[in-house]
Amino acid sequence: MNSCAFSPALHYCHTRCESPSSSSSNGVAAPPLVAERSIVRVFQRSVVAPVFMGAKIRKGKKGREIEYPWPENVSGDLKDGYLSYLSSFKPSSIKPKPFILPFERPIVEIEKKIAEVRDLAKETGMDFSEQILELEKKYEQVVKDLYAQLTPIQRLSVARHPNRPTFLDHVINITDKWVELHGDRAGYDDPAIVTGIGSIDGITFMFIGHQKGRNTKENIHRNFAMPTPHGYRKALRMMKHADHHGFPIISFIDTPGAYAERQSEEKGQGEAIAHNLRSMFGLKVPVVTVVIGEGGSGGALAIGCCNKMLMLENSVYYVASPEACAAILYKSAKAAPKAAEKLKITAQELRKFKISDEVIPEPLGGAHTDPFEASKLIKNAVMKHMHELLKMSPDEVKRDRIAKFRAVGLWQDGELDTYRKRNMKKRDAPIPEPLSIVAPSLQTFESSLNYKPENMKGDDVDFKLPSLSPKSENIKRDDPKVDKIDTVNASSNHNSF
Repeated sequence: MNSCAFSPALHYCHTRCESPSSSSSNGVAAPPLVAERSIVRVFQRSVVAPVFMGAKIRKGKKGREIEYPWPENVSGDLKDGYLSYLSSFKPSSIKPKPFILPFERPIVEIEKKIAEVRDLAKETGMDFSEQILELEKKYEQVVKDLYAQLTPIQRLSVARHPNRPTFLDHVINITDKWVELHGDRAGYDDPAIVTGIGSIDGITFMFIGHQKGRNTKENIHRNFAMPTPHGYRKALRMMKHADHHGFPIISFIDTPGAYAERQSEEKGQGEAIAHNLRSMFGLKVPVVTVVIGEGGSGGALAIGCCNKMLMLENSVYYVASPEACAAILYKSAKAAPKAAEKLKITAQELRKFKISDEVIPEPLGGAHTDPFEASKLIKNAVMKHMHELLKMSPDEVKRDRIAKFRAVGLWQDGELDTYRKRNMKKRDAPIPEPLSIVAPSLQTFESSLNYKPENMKGDDVDFKLPSLSPKSENIKRDDPKVDKIDTVNASSNHNSF
């Protein structure tokens, strides 16, 4: 029994069972010994087997805090300008896997020949420098000719290239300092849209853009750059923040469109896009938009209501993707090349319609061949237009943005061609036959007498006449029953008045 005294809970029971012959103060006898044994047996079972507890740290994936630790000494003067401890995005140290587009096969064959000649020169020790120079010249000429004559569907494939530099790649390359900002202040941070503050040449800008992934894992995390309503509300929050503090806005478009799912529609996808469109026309700060990949539908326009729109040479901008357009119009996705030509989606064609203000050239072979050079070209073009817009007053900036979109589109006044008018499609609805003149029946006459206007109130006088039964047509007027009915009707009418 003494072994149970170490526990306060057991000590209380131990004192009750300590002496079977003892009694309480009110004279009640203590419980018998059998009860004492049973209680002791329970407590003995509870303390016989000792319990040992331990913990072991399992090895697994490092968490966010371990992967991106906050430095002990945070300095605002960073030589590289990139605050790596404030963002989970890191420049990829691994060279991306080569991805060959279908129309690039002639280029690949020449590259293989150059590699074979170089390997042969290393093995034999012979000088093949002249042959290598000739092959390199031929390679450059083939690339120039090939990319100068790309069709719209081929430019679309370049814009969707998996190794094409993303929004954050360009931001890191062109900014002196960069801090990423998160959240829509409504409970969610959409990773498909990235926002932040950065400086270029001593000028602070607000950056907003769609972010694609560099591999399958990142694409799933970024939802393939298809934003939800939270992403557009986050972008709107940053726009208002920039408008309040006077920061010019630079937006980057690279999305196939807004995320079309049930939950997004339930949370107000259309309302979020429409709210952005309305609010962007009221901003007092300059807005410059750069299309770096593909810009799809309202998902792109929600951050693209700008003063100047710049497009990379191989970027596209469309209302509906060529595959979707072909499926709707031509009933087959195989007609996507034809739909791409009809849609006029390339930067060169949109420049003719004054939708795009400038086409930014890309390095030879596309932006993915030299991302740093592509970022440099973007920076020069953006700063050229931004310096012009910064000279305007806030009201002039708003009027300039509205005038840009009012001037979009072409139209021509004229009369309808008589040939087209003559060969218009016939009317599908059947032409009604002319009504024949028929003598009115008794039922028609009765319904016309009982007509009551729709706007007549219930308290108004009811003009309904007594119904005329069709059976009365067969009754002769000299019948005594008819005279009796007439006298009854006359007496009832007299009493009603």
